[in-house]
Amino acid sequence: MKTFKTIFAILITAALAVSCSSDDDKDNTPKFETENPLAAYYTQTGFSTVTNFVNSGDYEFGLAFTPTVKGKIKAITLKLPATNSALRVTIWDYTAKTVLRTETLNVATADVQVTKEISELALEKDKKYMITMNSNDWYKKSKADNSIVTYPIVAGNITFNEYRWLSGTTQTFPTNVSSSYNAGDLSFDFQQTE
Repeated sequence: MKTFKTIFAILITAALAVSCSSDDDKDNTPKFETENPLAAYYTQTGFSTVTNFVNSGDYEFGLAFTPTVKGKIKAITLKLPATNSALRVTIWDYTAKTVLRTETLNVATADVQVTKEISELALEKDKKYMITMNSNDWYKKSKADNSIVTYPIVAGNITFNEYRWLSGTTQTFPTNVSSSYNAGDLSFDFQQTE
């Protein structure tokens, strides 16, 4: 009888230990993968013809976008056909046309993607934003026949609404819209948060 009680006590202790440790291992916070929507954007648009522009006039240009889920920008990614030690990137509130974040990226090597981790910028679901850069160097990507694309373009949890540009070096919200090309490669790492 004493052996049975000892074995029973050991089994109960083991079961409780396993139960407690499995509760500790549970994390009810959903985990979402980080995504960069630029490759999917280029696939959806068919912008596969690339022309390099170097020292070709200063412009503020980029893509307007809307997250389809609540999330955050964790990093900015950029590639240029020339070097630039102080390239300005701006993230805008599209509707208010106000600056939410300004970052400076160092493009030390031409044709090599630069990734700059930033302090996280929370984005609201279904709210329009824009990311632009100011540069006189860029890749122009278009269709082989230079035909236009129809926006919006869905790229994962990001919907691209349009491409915009404006001549000059000032940090001014771009007013011109073009549907036959994108000048880049400027993008961001996005992570859904709920």
